[in-house]
Amino acid sequence: MNTTINFKNINRLAIPATVAGIAEPLLSITDTAIVGNIPVDGLESLAAAGIVGSFLSMLIWILGQTRSAISAIISQYLGAGRLEEVKTLPAQAIFLNIGLSILILLSTVFIVEEIFQLLNASGKILKYCVSYYSIRVWGFPLTLFAFAVMGIFRGLQNTYWPMVIAIVGAVLNVILDFILVYGIDGLVNPLYLDGAAYASVIAQAVMAIMAFILLVTKTNISLKLRFPLHPELGRLIVMSLNLFVRAIALNTALILAVREATALGDKYIGAHTIAINIWLFSAFFIDGYGAAGNIMGGKLLGARDYNGLWRLAKKIVQYGLGVSLVLMTIGFVFYYPMGSLFSKETQVLSTFYSIFFIIILGLPINTIAFVLDGLFKGLGEMKYLRNTLLVATFLGFVPTLFLGIYLDWGLMGIWIAFTVWMAIRGGALVLEFRRKFRPLLQNH
Repeated sequence: MNTTINFKNINRLAIPATVAGIAEPLLSITDTAIVGNIPVDGLESLAAAGIVGSFLSMLIWILGQTRSAISAIISQYLGAGRLEEVKTLPAQAIFLNIGLSILILLSTVFIVEEIFQLLNASGKILKYCVSYYSIRVWGFPLTLFAFAVMGIFRGLQNTYWPMVIAIVGAVLNVILDFILVYGIDGLVNPLYLDGAAYASVIAQAVMAIMAFILLVTKTNISLKLRFPLHPELGRLIVMSLNLFVRAIALNTALILAVREATALGDKYIGAHTIAINIWLFSAFFIDGYGAAGNIMGGKLLGARDYNGLWRLAKKIVQYGLGVSLVLMTIGFVFYYPMGSLFSKETQVLSTFYSIFFIIILGLPINTIAFVLDGLFKGLGEMKYLRNTLLVATFLGFVPTLFLGIYLDWGLMGIWIAFTVWMAIRGGALVLEFRRKFRPLLQNH
């Protein structure tokens, strides 16, 4: 097992995982860039896309946590040489997840307007939010299904097929965005913001179909629901619930940020929408090494190879920091051109440029948090991840955010709060990994 902890094998998993990981934020970034340049009500459309995108990301992240739990359990059984024992688990987990997603979808459809009023949307922006969400929400169960299948592939130490699914979805979304948002003379009428929503749903449907076909043809995992319930389903549910609570804490920060940016005014929510999309894109870009840690870490733990696990942690953090330095360089070199990709509104851009440097400088801090987060998921340490997020959000992010509001820091206060949030998350994970696994090196 030790020989597998090298640059080639880590990147064999990390690079496809990075490509797959950036597909989801790329869908949002595509919508943001194209919607921000709509000739009619571009600013209002950009604001609505940002508000709805944040809310949908919250739903997907909260219920999408089953992916990490499935991946962790399968990789641990694989490492222990007992994969046959969990063949019926994935189907049971997926049926449970899809059932919950449909329940939540139906419960939000009837209170759409009230949801976005809570996020400070009003007037034309509120109208666009309701219209955009009412279309995009139908892609929600499809995304969760695709995520769960990607988790199964990850547990089997395969990030190639999730990458293929993600690339097809992202490319299709970009093509459909241009066709449906702006239209084609004489062929397709421009649908503007609604066109972006339809493009996303179609792309998500294609990804779900691909995920189903690849799982059936490339693995021995069956999606046929079989009883009795698998003994590990209980552990998977507990792990998912811990991640569920964690995701609520995580999205509390994201939603509070959107709410406060919206309260500041249209140019601020426009600038924040650009900033959060770039932040999420960089996060998922770095998270490829977190995915490698998730996949390999679970297998090493299953095999009780603690020396290999320690070396893995050091290497994925080093490689992740290397990627973050490249992203920082790109951010500073293309500081102004990057903003103009998303909007031509001078007020929005000047507001964005005033805080972009905070996002760039925070990348190494984010790297440590995201990479170790992925590793901890693979180790099944969901309870500690939950507690870390609760502390970081309610004792770090929230107090800093409200201090910024009190001191009138504007949008800068929101992004300083994000930096504090990530520093607490990363620091706590470093300390816990050293505390838990360093003593085991002396005995193995």
